[in-house]
Amino acid sequence: MNSSRKQDKRQMRSTARLHAVQALFQMEHSGQSVDTVRREFEDWRFGIGYDEGEELAEGDIDLFRATLEGAVTWQAKIDQMTDRALVAKWPIARIDPTLRALFRAAGAELVAEDVPPKVVISEYVDVAKAFFPEGREPKFVNAVLDHMAREARPEAF
Repeated sequence: MNSSRKQDKRQMRSTARLHAVQALFQMEHSGQSVDTVRREFEDWRFGIGYDEGEELAEGDIDLFRATLEGAVTWQAKIDQMTDRALVAKWPIARIDPTLRALFRAAGAELVAEDVPPKVVISEYVDVAKAFFPEGREPKFVNAVLDHMAREARPEAF
């Protein structure tokens, strides 16, 4: 595979992860089902959108679907892993809902074991940077995801 196609595939996966976080946030915020939100994103968001005047890359729909399904299926396990990674005074219920969605999406990939943990961490730190470009949240996300990854896949470290 040439480097241009590799870059396109990587960008498609990154876009799918961003959309997965947005979809999980929307599900929690609106109370809509995973099927309703998934269809909306697939019909209206994939390949559409702009980031500072640039069209976003097409997303990897298979990764998007797998991440949503995994986050819903494994939500209790993922939330428990997240809680253990957070300080006692800040359980998952008290953190920013965007971060909660991000941890659920990343947790789904960590539990699925399809992608190396370091790649999952790096990708979701980048997603955090997209949502919180000026804040400390990306460093917080890195620390929490590192803890979650070591719990979910200790053999990878």
